Amino acid sequence: MLYDTNTKIDAKQINALALAYMGDAVYETYVRQLLLTKGRIKPNQLHRAATSYVSAKAQAAILRKLYENNELTEEEQAIVKRGRNAKSGTTPKNTDVQTYKHSTAFEALIGYLFLLNRTDRLEELLSKIFAEK
Repeated sequence: MLYDTNTKIDAKQINALALAYMGDAVYETYVRQLLLTKGRIKPNQLHRAATSYVSAKAQAAILRKLYENNELTEEEQAIVKRGRNAKSGTTPKNTDVQTYKHSTAFEALIGYLFLLNRTDRLEELLSKIFAEK
C-alpha cells in the first residue's frame, strides 16, 4: 500500500472519471516497476515498452481479455460499466471513442481497487495481465 489516506476515501461514491484518474497513475506505476524488474530494457526504450501496456488500445484489449476469461466479479463489472459510461467531455486524440471508453473503464477499475485498499485483488489481476505479455 502506497498511502494510508485511502481509508478516508469512499471509493464507492467517487465519480468514475476520478477513479480512472487514480487508476491511470497506479497502473502506470505498476508497469514502470515491472519494466524495471525485467532489467533487459535499455533506459531509452522504457517509454516505448511501457506504451504496449498503458496505451488506450492496450488497456481496452486487457479489459476485453479479463471479460473473456471471466476474471471480474459482479462488483468489478459494475465499476467497469460506470467507467465506460462516464462522460469525459474530451475527445480522444489517438484512438476511437469506443477504445477510449474501454480504456477509461479499465483505469476506473484499477483506481477503485486501489482506493479500497484491495491490493491483493489488484495485484492478482495485474499479475495475470503481465503474465500474458
